[in-house]
Amino acid sequence: MKSVFITYNQALNEDVMVILKSSLCRGYTHFSTVGGCGSETGEPHLGTHAWPTMNSAVITICEDYKVEPLFERLRALNEENKELGLRAFVWNVEQTL
Repeated sequence: MKSVFITYNQALNEDVMVILKSSLCRGYTHFSTVGGCGSETGEPHLGTHAWPTMNSAVITICEDYKVEPLFERLRALNEENKELGLRAFVWNVEQTL
Protein backbone atom coordinates (compact mmCIF):
# COMPACT_ATOMS: atom_id res chain seq x y z
CA MET A 1 0.00 0.00 0.00
CA LYS A 2 1.04 3.58 -0.66
CA SER A 3 0.03 6.93 0.75
CA VAL A 4 -0.28 9.71 -1.82
CA PHE A 5 -0.37 13.32 -0.59
CA ILE A 6 -1.47 15.89 -3.16
CA THR A 7 -1.39 19.67 -2.69
CA TYR A 8 -2.82 22.02 -5.27
CA ASN A 9 -4.38 25.42 -5.91
CA GLN A 10 -8.05 25.40 -4.87
CA ALA A 11 -9.02 26.16 -8.46
CA LEU A 12 -8.01 22.59 -9.36
CA ASN A 13 -10.21 20.91 -6.75
CA GLU A 14 -12.85 19.51 -9.12
CA ASP A 15 -10.18 18.21 -11.52
CA VAL A 16 -8.26 16.48 -8.70
CA MET A 17 -11.46 14.82 -7.43
CA VAL A 18 -12.24 13.52 -10.93
CA ILE A 19 -8.68 12.16 -11.21
CA LEU A 20 -8.98 10.35 -7.86
CA LYS A 21 -12.26 8.78 -8.94
CA SER A 22 -10.99 7.76 -12.38
CA SER A 23 -7.87 6.28 -10.74
CA LEU A 24 -10.08 4.17 -8.45
CA CYS A 25 -8.70 5.88 -5.33
CA ARG A 26 -11.97 5.92 -3.44
CA GLY A 27 -10.77 6.40 0.13
CA TYR A 28 -9.25 9.79 0.82
CA THR A 29 -9.19 12.69 3.26
CA HIS A 30 -9.65 16.17 1.81
CA PHE A 31 -8.27 19.30 3.46
CA SER A 32 -10.21 22.12 1.80
CA THR A 33 -8.01 25.02 2.92
CA VAL A 34 -4.26 24.78 3.47
CA GLY A 35 -1.52 27.34 3.06
CA GLY A 36 2.01 26.92 1.87
CA CYS A 37 4.89 27.97 -0.29
CA GLY A 38 6.40 25.79 -2.99
CA SER A 39 10.06 24.87 -2.86
CA GLU A 40 10.73 25.37 -6.59
CA THR A 41 8.57 28.01 -8.22
CA GLY A 42 5.35 29.93 -7.77
CA GLU A 43 3.95 32.38 -5.29
CA PRO A 44 3.04 31.56 -1.69
CA HIS A 45 -0.58 30.61 -1.01
CA LEU A 46 -1.10 31.87 2.54
CA GLY A 47 -4.55 33.44 2.72
CA THR A 48 -3.10 36.82 3.73
CA HIS A 49 -3.59 40.29 2.30
CA ALA A 50 -0.28 40.03 0.43
CA TRP A 51 -0.75 36.37 -0.62
CA PRO A 52 -4.54 35.75 -0.68
CA THR A 53 -4.63 32.51 -2.67
CA MET A 54 -5.08 29.22 -0.80
CA ASN A 55 -4.42 25.58 -1.58
CA SER A 56 -6.28 22.36 -0.90
CA ALA A 57 -4.79 18.96 -0.14
CA VAL A 58 -5.82 15.33 -0.36
CA ILE A 59 -4.28 12.23 1.15
CA THR A 60 -5.27 8.82 -0.14
CA ILE A 61 -4.11 5.29 0.64
CA CYS A 62 -4.16 2.94 -2.34
CA GLU A 63 -2.66 -0.21 -3.75
CA ASP A 64 0.80 0.14 -5.28
CA TYR A 65 -0.39 -0.50 -8.85
CA LYS A 66 -2.74 2.52 -8.71
CA VAL A 67 0.02 5.04 -8.01
CA GLU A 68 1.59 5.39 -11.46
CA PRO A 69 -1.74 5.83 -13.33
CA LEU A 70 -2.75 8.40 -10.69
CA PHE A 71 0.56 10.25 -11.13
CA GLU A 72 0.21 10.22 -14.94
CA ARG A 73 -3.16 11.97 -14.65
CA LEU A 74 -1.83 14.43 -12.06
CA ARG A 75 1.22 15.23 -14.22
CA ALA A 76 -1.06 15.98 -17.18
CA LEU A 77 -3.23 18.26 -15.05
CA ASN A 78 -0.15 20.05 -13.74
CA GLU A 79 1.24 20.50 -17.26
CA GLU A 80 -2.06 22.08 -18.35
CA ASN A 81 -2.08 24.42 -15.32
CA LYS A 82 1.56 25.17 -14.50
CA GLU A 83 0.76 28.62 -13.12
CA LEU A 84 -1.60 27.17 -10.48
CA GLY A 85 0.75 24.62 -8.94
CA LEU A 86 0.25 20.98 -8.02
CA ARG A 87 2.60 18.69 -6.10
CA ALA A 88 2.23 15.03 -5.13
CA PHE A 89 4.28 12.82 -2.82
CA VAL A 90 4.24 9.06 -2.16
CA TRP A 91 5.09 7.19 1.04
CA ASN A 92 5.04 3.51 1.92
CA VAL A 93 2.26 2.45 4.27
CA GLU A 94 3.51 0.01 6.90
CA GLN A 95 0.15 -0.91 8.46
CA THR A 96 -3.56 -0.16 8.18
CA LEU A 97 -6.38 -0.77 10.59
